[in-house]
Amino acid sequence: MTDSKYFTTTKKGEIFELKAELNSDKKEKKKEAVKKVIASMTVGKDVSALFPDVVNCMQTDNLELKKLVYLYLMNYAKSQPDMAIMAVNTFVKDCEDPNPLIRALAVRTMGCIRVDKITEYLCEPLRKCLKDEDPYVRKTAAVCVAKLHDINAQLVEDQGFLDTLKDLISDSNPMVVANAVAALSEIAESHPSSNLLDLNPQSINKLLTALNECTEWGQIFILDCLANYTPKDDREAQSICERVTPRLSHANSAVVLSAVKVLMKFMEMLSKDLDYYGTLLKKLAPPLVTLLSAEPELQYVALRNINLIVQKRPEILKHEMKVFFVKYNDPIYVKLEKLDIMIRLASQANIAQVLAELKEYATEVDVDFVRKAVRAIGRCAIKVEQSAERCVSTLLDLIQTKVNYVVQEAIVVIKDIFRKYPNKYESVIATLCENLDSLDEPEARAAMIWIVGEYAERIDNADELLESFLEGFHDESTQVQLQLLTGIVKLFLKKPTETQELVQQVLSLATQDSDNPDLRDRGYIYWRLLSTDPVAAKEVVLAEKPLISEETDLIEPTLLDELICYIGTLASVYHKPPSAFVEGGRGVVHKSLPPRTASSESAESPETAPAGAPPGEQPDVIPAQGDLLGDLLNLDLGPPVSGPPLTTSSVQMGAVDLLGGGLDSLMGDEPEGIGGTNFVAPPTAAVPASLGAPIGSGLSDLFDLTSGVGTLSGSYVAPKAVWLPAMKAKGLEISGTFTRQVGSISMDLQLTNKALQVMTDFAIQFNRNSFGLAPAAPLQVHAPLSPNQTVEISLPLSTVGSVMKMEPLNNLQVAVKNNIDVFYFSTLYPLHILFVEDGKMDRQMFLATWKDIPNENEAQFQIRDCPLNAEAASSKLQSSNIFTVAKRNVEGQDMLYQSLKLTNGIWVLAELRIQPGNPSCTDLELSLKCRAPEVSQHVYQAYETILKN
Repeated sequence: MTDSKYFTTTKKGEIFELKAELNSDKKEKKKEAVKKVIASMTVGKDVSALFPDVVNCMQTDNLELKKLVYLYLMNYAKSQPDMAIMAVNTFVKDCEDPNPLIRALAVRTMGCIRVDKITEYLCEPLRKCLKDEDPYVRKTAAVCVAKLHDINAQLVEDQGFLDTLKDLISDSNPMVVANAVAALSEIAESHPSSNLLDLNPQSINKLLTALNECTEWGQIFILDCLANYTPKDDREAQSICERVTPRLSHANSAVVLSAVKVLMKFMEMLSKDLDYYGTLLKKLAPPLVTLLSAEPELQYVALRNINLIVQKRPEILKHEMKVFFVKYNDPIYVKLEKLDIMIRLASQANIAQVLAELKEYATEVDVDFVRKAVRAIGRCAIKVEQSAERCVSTLLDLIQTKVNYVVQEAIVVIKDIFRKYPNKYESVIATLCENLDSLDEPEARAAMIWIVGEYAERIDNADELLESFLEGFHDESTQVQLQLLTGIVKLFLKKPTETQELVQQVLSLATQDSDNPDLRDRGYIYWRLLSTDPVAAKEVVLAEKPLISEETDLIEPTLLDELICYIGTLASVYHKPPSAFVEGGRGVVHKSLPPRTASSESAESPETAPAGAPPGEQPDVIPAQGDLLGDLLNLDLGPPVSGPPLTTSSVQMGAVDLLGGGLDSLMGDEPEGIGGTNFVAPPTAAVPASLGAPIGSGLSDLFDLTSGVGTLSGSYVAPKAVWLPAMKAKGLEISGTFTRQVGSISMDLQLTNKALQVMTDFAIQFNRNSFGLAPAAPLQVHAPLSPNQTVEISLPLSTVGSVMKMEPLNNLQVAVKNNIDVFYFSTLYPLHILFVEDGKMDRQMFLATWKDIPNENEAQFQIRDCPLNAEAASSKLQSSNIFTVAKRNVEGQDMLYQSLKLTNGIWVLAELRIQPGNPSCTDLELSLKCRAPEVSQHVYQAYETILKN
């Protein structure tokens, strides 16, 4: 007998009848009534009026009835919180029931009732269930902690449930371990800063042991947790990989992808020379291939993940090309994805096979697929040079079919082939010109115009061909109009006598008759170039074009590394990091692959791993350029009012304007006097006083740090921190720190190229800042910076730049330019780099100045946990140019009186109290007096940094 009868409506007064049945003495009748209530609830009827009657049915031993009542409770507790409290007693009683199923059911239901009033009653039963003897109850309680944390996080922390949850990771039952890991991961996700899953080799070992025995979803939780762990060395990484590898043969595709994620992440730490590395590569291919025999939806997810894997490690699937050949009954979304991977795996070894397959696809009926197949042939030509000729002849065969959309796609890709291999395949132009009339898509028309303009000297009737496009100029899309304008100007520069009328016509159409600003601007630029300096016009318009790169659609390396950490999740299907599509208050943590260990680095180039910065010292990267551009564009590029006489040394000219006309010229906005000949350089002294010790010593002494004094005097240097991450600077990562040695300040930079192209033409400029810091020389990167290369540079700084008070005082806003773009970031410099070497006052002067500075300018600070005696503190501070003027002992306390002087001439006086010989009191007290009290906070930070390092 089916349950459909419960869904049929009864006579009038349905609620009244149900009420009567719920209060019946007969158990069977009660059960039937509750089923009817649940049926009504399921189809959307409001049966909340029956709440007290249904709750009364909870007092039963019948598990089926109990489940139904609990289901009802979960649904209506939120709308009837006061009534729901009536059920609490039964819950508490059920949590002590001899039947473990009932205990688990009670604790599960209590976790699902999201009512604050009930939450506090849940704590005691939950605590008991977390320590229950039955594993089924424990695993249910573990998940309940995560639910409770979502309702009231503070309560969970106060009740100590998180510690109990951590203990469950060592539970004897694998399912309990898996649920504990899942609950902790869930909680950690909503609180990224809390270090809940504090993984260490012992806990990892327990997780790996549980991995073999728990259910498939439990395995996924554990594998995802393992993926967040960073092994301490390559040996541990290999050991984990060996124990995770058996999961690759699991029937559940989610388990397989989670295992692949762990292996891909830990492979980063293995040396390529290891035998095991090769074995692992071979083991990864079969499970990925197996995923492609699933249903289409799963295939698509697998293919999106394989796309990432192939970009990171193409060697895994290089012999599996045939698996990605398209089947006739594949849905279009699978076909397109397979095609993409085929091109990524194309190499000299398999190109013949691939081309034959692609030519076959180009005769299919699905238009989108055919277009992509034709485009793929072009991409193969660009990727595998040896195949270019074969690809071009294949494309010509396809053009001969005269199928409109095939011809148009072929012309678009042939244009790219011309750009990759100039002066090689131009013989086909005649064939292309025959098909001119059939082109109706903007991209194909634009490509054809580009070909005609670029090779006008080889085409006899080039002017006629371009003139035919000009007839409907205003009906063309912007892309075609721009290309036509450039094409005709190229034609004019190559055949000036025959095409003067044509160029006049297109320039007037573009400038006078068009309302598109891009087109108008380009028209005016060409017009002015041609009218003022035809030779320059020729150099600009007919300049040699750079060859196009083979893979333009590769994911940027830093993003790819992040996506590898999200294999098997939605991020790997979207090919976007979670932060791009997850909204709401949950903190999204940016993940990255572990750094290569020393032994694995030897296999790579020694420069691949950038120096890691300590996590606590990541400076803020400026979030938006809008607020900063105003400041940076108003850089003080004119001469200051007063200053030492101008001298023109090579160092200085660099210091004056490294970017060839200030940032304005970089941004394409050149006001008069910038970038042109009228540019006036701001004066700077040949050797700024703040740079060298004795001024007369000259530059040669300045940089001679090997002399005895140089090695002694050096203030504390903070470890390098990442100032500009690669994700924010198109692949350029900048780390750095500031140093002061023998009177000279430097910015020690480490530039790492994480992009796919070479970087050149580096320059740097500072915004005006509180202490006038400015580069004292150009940023010299002697050789082009290749992909994955790192270079270390020490940039000397002066303190004679323009001054403007910043917030905070030690904020420095920097612009760095290279051949790709201009990038902005800000960083905080430690104030002790500005403490000068002649900062020691004599005693009388110290006393007089201390009295002279008003008492309200005195600031008090505490330096905690600093167990130093007076001598150690004094010598540490002196190496950073904080000088002890006098020392005395008052009531068992050592008092150090100290002075320091900043580069701008501000004196700061200090009194440092130390309790010697008292191990229980390690706090130092610091009083600072200064005529500019806003400096005091930063001087205190410098004290703390120097004394604690």
